[in-house]
Amino acid sequence: MDKKRLEFDINNCYLSQNCLKEWLPAIENNRKDFKVKKGDLIFKEGDEVKGIYFVNNGVIKVHKRWDVDKDLIIRFASTGTIFGHRGLGYNDLYPVSATALENSIISFFDMDFFEATMKVNSDFTYKLLMFFAEELRESERRMRNLAHMPVKGRIAEALLLLNKQFGVDANNIIDIELSRQDLASFAGTTYETVFRVMNDLTSERLVTVTGKSISIINNQGLLRLTQEAGI
Repeated sequence: MDKKRLEFDINNCYLSQNCLKEWLPAIENNRKDFKVKKGDLIFKEGDEVKGIYFVNNGVIKVHKRWDVDKDLIIRFASTGTIFGHRGLGYNDLYPVSATALENSIISFFDMDFFEATMKVNSDFTYKLLMFFAEELRESERRMRNLAHMPVKGRIAEALLLLNKQFGVDANNIIDIELSRQDLASFAGTTYETVFRVMNDLTSERLVTVTGKSISIINNQGLLRLTQEAGI
């Protein structure tokens, strides 16, 4: 990671937007900004926890070892969001890994300062608590779907979630460039299965695919696939 402060945008700083104005100089003095390239590993599962990260610009995938040669993508941290928080608590090792999905600018705060920030800024701590609660509900739902939802429904749901988080560009293409392997890791399946199911979804005129570009053309059709298991 290369240290980089010139491209930092305070409007995308999660801490600055949610803490007391009086705390802003402390944030500025303790923030470390880095430029990471697509594919850079920021931390890996089992690394010692040293602090918390925020995305100032770009996208980071948070993933966990699922099998001997498979990863499960837990979530995508996009501009203005936190990651590395799964290292909070009494366990001093990260239970997940984080990798840059595209060239990004990230900010780092060491754990002592982050804990002090939570103690001083009650509004920030409350918002963080609500974020944790929502993330826990989402994780529980996804684990349930991995066990019960047909794979076609999981891939349809993954596309709907990506569309919701990243939106679409002027050509109605989901505004994130994702490899089929990453889509497979997000849906909890294999590359080969994603390739086959995406061909099915295209034939059924639910999506259009050009290279890594995906457009949803029948939102309700994809939604019905997620409901087939009756979950």
